[in-house]
Amino acid sequence: MADLSSSGMFLPIHTQGTIPCPTCSTPILPSSANQCPRCLSARADLTSPLPRHLSLLYCPECVSYLQPPKTYLRADPESKQLLSICLSRVKKPLSSNRLKLVHADFVWTEPHSKRIKLRLRVQGELDRNTIVEQTHVAEFQVVDHLCDSCSRANANPDQWVAKVQLRQHVPHRRTFFYLEQLILKHRAADRAIRIQETCDGIDFCFSNRSHALKFVDFVSGVVPARDRSDKRLVSHDSKNSTYNYQYTFSLQICPVCREDLLCLPPAVSRSLGNIGPLVVCTKVTNSLALLDPATLRVAYLDAKEYWRTAFEALMVSRQLVEYVVLDVDEKNVREETVGGTRYCLAYMQVARVSDFRKNDNIFTVKTHLGRLLSRGDYALGYDMYASNSNNREIEKYKGLVIPDVILIKKSYKETRQRKRGKQRTWKLKSLGMDVDATTAKGKMDMEKREHEYEQFIKDLEENPDQTFNISLYKNKDYQPSEMASMAGGDDERLPLDELLAELKLKDMEEETDAESDADSMMDCDRH
Repeated sequence: MADLSSSGMFLPIHTQGTIPCPTCSTPILPSSANQCPRCLSARADLTSPLPRHLSLLYCPECVSYLQPPKTYLRADPESKQLLSICLSRVKKPLSSNRLKLVHADFVWTEPHSKRIKLRLRVQGELDRNTIVEQTHVAEFQVVDHLCDSCSRANANPDQWVAKVQLRQHVPHRRTFFYLEQLILKHRAADRAIRIQETCDGIDFCFSNRSHALKFVDFVSGVVPARDRSDKRLVSHDSKNSTYNYQYTFSLQICPVCREDLLCLPPAVSRSLGNIGPLVVCTKVTNSLALLDPATLRVAYLDAKEYWRTAFEALMVSRQLVEYVVLDVDEKNVREETVGGTRYCLAYMQVARVSDFRKNDNIFTVKTHLGRLLSRGDYALGYDMYASNSNNREIEKYKGLVIPDVILIKKSYKETRQRKRGKQRTWKLKSLGMDVDATTAKGKMDMEKREHEYEQFIKDLEENPDQTFNISLYKNKDYQPSEMASMAGGDDERLPLDELLAELKLKDMEEETDAESDADSMMDCDRH
């Protein structure tokens, strides 16, 4: 072959010749091996330095695998976490032999075979111009071995390393019932080896201090609480300079609950923009949502600012009195939304239900429930006219005009009477707590707890907004009555469509494993 140049002369074109592969006669470029990549790959074995049989230490109690030297990581079958643990075992042989990992995935094995097979696709350079890609299968044998924390827990269940003590000094357990549902929804107490219910709170025992600290952070993020920690020396080895401690974390929850009436101290009222001083707690999270029922002003008091003064509630929910609305004089057009609930100011004439046929006391009140109450409705409120409160904070305000009645919420007493004896379409899960019901005091506490739990369920029925952070499950034992089926369903404030179906743990694990397998395949393909 020749090419015509600009001067009109023909110049030769130099081309590189090819030679046939001595095995398969495929044309290839000359090299030191003088073989095509396919034949060279079949003849040379790049994966010979890589291990084919390895072992993995597995703790069946906490479903975790050993990540050398002493760390146990929780990993589901065929998940990305398990893939990273297996790859860490073959990473050193790959780097020492200058091999590049192209792809990695799991090979299906029998779930009860105690075997995990990992398929690796690696690349290596046999010659300067020859790169070979081969597949290697590494088989891991799963060996059951309890981690240190689980072995101590199995040897003695009462031998805990860290304990979290939840306490709230109030005469009811509404906060603990609500907190229990949050813990179940977010699985915050999965690492607890023991949960024990006491007369004024709950104790959570953990086998690791880090698990207790994580639980403390979770509780402090959902309720206003302050914590205090302490530790006790259990054993000491002077030769190895090792110490074993037992850690105790005390969490004191704010004694202010939802629907409590508060009288703010003057310093707190000024810091919140001169709100109140008589306010109603409408919502409790990591801060307190305070509403002035006379002006619809809203303020939020965080945990640090509350514990700086630490005042008590003026009146609590146990002191609520039932009223009947006789007339609605005037409603304000302006509305305010607090925690998903809309409020409207209104002037109403109310009377105590207990005063019927006894006296004719009628009170004219200004309330924030103008949007919810109408003539003939029932409401629950605090009777400030007949109460005698000895509160330090209220005495600091000179000339303070205290209203006769402060309405808190609408009453659904008639609806409860109609539903009495009916079965609920939903149910709640509970923590497996140890309760001492052998003594007489324990039996009385159990009866009191069941009564308070029923009141908590009724509050959820009356206020569906509270179920926003709570998981509800369908009640499989529910059977609608004949009258309800003819009418088209029971009169339930909580719709059945919004309830969560009670899934089996096996189905949830299969779905999680499928998602993890897909994620691991996508990540390996990117590399």
